[in-house]
Amino acid sequence: MVAATVGLRGLSLCTLSLPILRSAKIKLPIHSFPTSRSLKPLFSPYNPTILRGFPSFCASPDVNVEATATAPPATEAENSQSADDIKNAANLLDIRVGRIIKAWRHEEADSLYVEEVDVGEPEPRIICSGLVKYMPLDLLQDAKVVVLANLKPRNMRGVKSCGMLMAASDASHETVELLMPPDGTIPGERIWFGTEDDKDSQPEPATPNQVSPASLQSFLKL
Repeated sequence: MVAATVGLRGLSLCTLSLPILRSAKIKLPIHSFPTSRSLKPLFSPYNPTILRGFPSFCASPDVNVEATATAPPATEAENSQSADDIKNAANLLDIRVGRIIKAWRHEEADSLYVEEVDVGEPEPRIICSGLVKYMPLDLLQDAKVVVLANLKPRNMRGVKSCGMLMAASDASHETVELLMPPDGTIPGERIWFGTEDDKDSQPEPATPNQVSPASLQSFLKL
């Protein structure tokens, strides 16, 4: 587990719509590759009714969006509590700075790249990404990236993928671009949610058995 952390001030092309992240005095931007198209938020729009009673990303509630359309607005106290719950849940994610050492086409899957990624561990991780139709292979070579590191390993057409490269897309999902950590960061540094003062009080991230892409889809557009 790495001790260093990297502050999250915002995303230049992929926005965070959670109030706790909009209002905090957050350090260091995360950039993505430049584009003229608008991108949808990395996080879904905040809805306190949907999130009320949801303690962490590790749960998978059955959310009825239509039922919440006419729900009464939450009080200021409820909004504050829900925002704290979201921040605490986000802190369970092990999101790190990474650097792609090399990348190549998956031999058994036309839509996948395979990347060898340095995330600050003794050995690089192998990660599969469905990015073939969105960006050329040479764009990945030696690129600094943002990695969700505490997912369970997943077999993807014969290759064990141990993590996920984080990206943003437009509403049509026709343009997908990798998030890029700030200059000066090094592989393995953890990205935190909150202010500079929160840097030294981050909780331990959840174990891979507690985090899955399905459990994150209410909050992250994966």
